[in-house]
Amino acid sequence: MDKKVILSGIQATGNLTLGNYLGALSNWVEMQDEYNCYYMIADLHTLTIRNEPDALRKHTLELIALYIAAGLDPDKNTIFIQSHVPAHTELSWILNCYTYMGELSRMTQFKDKASKHADNINSGLFTYPVLMASDILLYNADLVPVGEDQRQHLELTRDIAQRFNSIYGDTFTVPDAYIAKVGAKIMGLQNPTAKMSKSSQDPMDIILLTDSPEDIRKKFKKAVTDSENCVRYDKENKPGVSNLMGIYGMIKKKTMEEIEEEFSGQGYGAFKTAVAEAVVERLEPIQAKYYSLLEDTEKLKQIYEKGDKKAEERASKMISEVYKKVGLVV
Repeated sequence: MDKKVILSGIQATGNLTLGNYLGALSNWVEMQDEYNCYYMIADLHTLTIRNEPDALRKHTLELIALYIAAGLDPDKNTIFIQSHVPAHTELSWILNCYTYMGELSRMTQFKDKASKHADNINSGLFTYPVLMASDILLYNADLVPVGEDQRQHLELTRDIAQRFNSIYGDTFTVPDAYIAKVGAKIMGLQNPTAKMSKSSQDPMDIILLTDSPEDIRKKFKKAVTDSENCVRYDKENKPGVSNLMGIYGMIKKKTMEEIEEEFSGQGYGAFKTAVAEAVVERLEPIQAKYYSLLEDTEKLKQIYEKGDKKAEERASKMISEVYKKVGLVV
């Protein structure tokens, strides 16, 4: 039986956080033997905000290195750069013509980003979900790993696919959300009620995958907790402690009950130290491989060129089929 297809990607807008790793990359690694996986560097999506060109190119290569350092095998996964496959933008234009203004205006992420970038509310920001739909439908992805902030976009993708299929016959696979067997949203260390984000303005709020062991220990030492000094999971009343327990549990593969028992009678100092050391231990080999890859730019180029070619082969078949169905001469 053919493996189901999974597609996902991360924007090339700077270093990834521990939240990106535990919430996405580590799950992707678990999928690579079971599914036919396409993982892109979503560089076109980054253009909705202003980027320094040299920085964007640098971040793109760094992200490829982090994908591989985190455990993605380029022989098992198709790792490619979105902008290197022209069919993404070609299909996006066509699907724009099958997407309604009212649908796009209801996207909550557009409203959120527009409020944060009031001086640059561009049409790309508005039609971003259509490009995302094109990314997914181009490869007939069966499953898409999405967080809560992207679930609305996936629903729109399903609507667009079903609308197109109803007009032209069976063309696109209607994708489903992939729900990881293990996983949790990692929150900020200083603001544990908000998701850990690489766009955070507070460096103490996030753990970057390239942070030094000393910085990691310092950030966890200053992580927000509460006055109870008891390691107990209570997401509503103890968000800081619960977030640290979630991080520790995912790395050590322990339940919240096991963590409570392990640190029974111990204060937050010992607990924070244990969490920090678990993170340092997990990230050290990833960092070593990452820096080694960055020094071998020719190897990185070979990896993404191989992935680009494989992605292009699959995407070109779909875009040709779509062109024929809508009446374009091919």
